[in-house]
Amino acid sequence: MSNLSQRLIFGLLGAAVLLGSVWYSAWTFALFFAVVQVKMLLEFYRMMRQAGYKPAAVLGSSISVLLFASVAALTEFRHLANDTLPATVSDLQQLRLLAVGLIVLLPVILILREMYAWPRANQPFSPFANVGVALLGLLYVSLPMSLLSLLAFSGSGYDYRRVFALLFLVWSSDIGAYAAGKTLGKHKLAPKISPGKTWEGAVGGVLLTLLVGYLLGYLLPELSLTYRLIVAGTVAVFGPLGDLAESMLKRSVGVKDSGRVMPGHGGLLDRFDAFLFILPVLAVLQLLWG
Repeated sequence: MSNLSQRLIFGLLGAAVLLGSVWYSAWTFALFFAVVQVKMLLEFYRMMRQAGYKPAAVLGSSISVLLFASVAALTEFRHLANDTLPATVSDLQQLRLLAVGLIVLLPVILILREMYAWPRANQPFSPFANVGVALLGLLYVSLPMSLLSLLAFSGSGYDYRRVFALLFLVWSSDIGAYAAGKTLGKHKLAPKISPGKTWEGAVGGVLLTLLVGYLLGYLLPELSLTYRLIVAGTVAVFGPLGDLAESMLKRSVGVKDSGRVMPGHGGLLDRFDAFLFILPVLAVLQLLWG
């Protein structure tokens, strides 16, 4: 099987699992993306270990799950949990308080970990660098991915169409940039970070994303054209920036892929890197727009 065929087959399988999880229920959506963001965080920590750091991966992953759950508790998901889970586990308010408490204490816990392990063999960095890397992973990966819940839930509850719309916009940005860059690309966008990206590709990505944003009126007719185009423009601009940021990260530690989840597709951080810049901006936009 050729590499292209392998990429296509596994890409379609991955897309089917993703779309199916989002479509089936709020619970499958939450479970899928909770697992995804933990795996992304572990891939980030793995790359940091390649650079010689020793972040607290287990503690960071545990906090990331609580962070994801606590953000979900801010949405209509809390009503779903109260209706479907036993009372002993459905009190997301308590879970949110636990998450806030651990996050507040996290720097202290991480520093105590370094004090216990000090001095570490074969590590030229300050122990506080490990603390910083552990916290950076939560801020760079886990917090943005947790914000997806804010976009998935509207006042009437979970709406898979909103997540579908975001996925279609991100994919259209990638497809438009690839097609335009392949056929017209001449001027490098960021040659020191990602030599394959061109300005022509970036323009192609913007145009196709805006077109898809317009067509999303058929999927989400309750959203105004102005709002859809603003969201599409946000995805078209910040998606490639998120991709460039992860490319810079990989180059800085000397790895080609963040991990290996599916043959030909690298790791989950490679697949969802655009979300890490898009979601914080969209969350702020949603708060401002109301």
